[in-house]
Amino acid sequence: MTWSPYYVGDGKPRNVDLGDPPPWRSFPRKPRHEQFQPSEGLVEAVNAALALRRPLLVTGAPGSGKSTVIEQVAAELRLGEVLRWHITSRSTLLDALYRYDALGRIHAQRLEGAAGSDDIAPFLQLGPLGTALLPAKRPRALLVDEIDKSDLDLPSDLLEVLERGEFEIPELARYRHDVVHVREWDSESQHPVVKGRVRCDSFPFIVMTSNGERDFPAAFLRRCIRYTMPMPTAESLRRVVAAHLQIDEERSDAVDALVEGFVERLAAGQSLAVDQLLNAVHLLTGAAATDGEATQDVIELILSELSGA
Repeated sequence: MTWSPYYVGDGKPRNVDLGDPPPWRSFPRKPRHEQFQPSEGLVEAVNAALALRRPLLVTGAPGSGKSTVIEQVAAELRLGEVLRWHITSRSTLLDALYRYDALGRIHAQRLEGAAGSDDIAPFLQLGPLGTALLPAKRPRALLVDEIDKSDLDLPSDLLEVLERGEFEIPELARYRHDVVHVREWDSESQHPVVKGRVRCDSFPFIVMTSNGERDFPAAFLRRCIRYTMPMPTAESLRRVVAAHLQIDEERSDAVDALVEGFVERLAAGQSLAVDQLLNAVHLLTGAAATDGEATQDVIELILSELSGA
C-alpha cells in the first residue's frame, strides 16, 4: 500500500475505513500502566519517595515517560485515580488547594433574598492538591506536571504545604458553622472540613515532572527525591516498542533499523521524544503501513526534531 490510505486530495467524497488508532490514542483514554517500562534506578527512587513520604521530582526530556510512572505506582499500590495538576505560568498554589466562587455566592444570595440560604458549600471546591491532602486510609497519588513551567515563586510557595501536610481555607475558618462538607476535585463526593483546616493523615504520593528548563531553590530540592531520566538505549526502546505494539516478524528488521536510527539521532544531540518513535513504528507496521519511497518521507515527518518546531 502506498501512503494514500485515507485522504487523496481530489476533493471527491468517499467512505473510508480509518481503521484502529494506535493504542495510546484510543478514547476515552485508558491508563497505560501495564505498558510502562521503568528506566534504571527509577524503581528505587519511587520506593525512596514512598518510604520517606517525600515528593518525587522527575526530570527528563519531553515524551520520556515522566508522567506515566505515577499511573503504574497508583495501579500497583491501589492508590485510586491519579489527581493531576497541570502547571502553566499562571498556576498558583491557591488554585491547587481550593476554589471559592465568591461572586456566585453573592449572586445567589441576591436572587434568594434575605430569607435565602447562606450555605457556602456549593461555592467551594477543593483543587487537586487540596483533595490529595484530605484525610484518607490510603494516600492519594498526585501528578504535578511540568513544574518548571511555573512562576518563579510557586516552588517556594509549595514548601509550607508539603512540609506540614495541611492548609487553611480562610473563608471556612470565618464561617459560622464549624463543619462544612466540601466537594473533592475529581468527583462529586464531599468531605467534612472542620474549622476551615484540611489535614492529611497519610501524605500523598506526589510526582512532579520537569523538562529541565530551569533551576529550583535549594530549599525546595532538599525536600524532594530527585531522579533524572537516562538517555534511552536501543535495548530499552525495543522493550518500550514491544510493550505497546505487536510487531510482525517480517517487519522486525525494519523496526530495529528505525530504533537504531532513533538512538543515533539522540546521541547526535537531536531533541526527540519516545512517543515519536512509537508513532513512526505504528505507521511502519500498522494497517496504513507505507511502502517504497513514501516510507522514509513519512518517518521523517513523524521524527521532526522538537527543538526546530
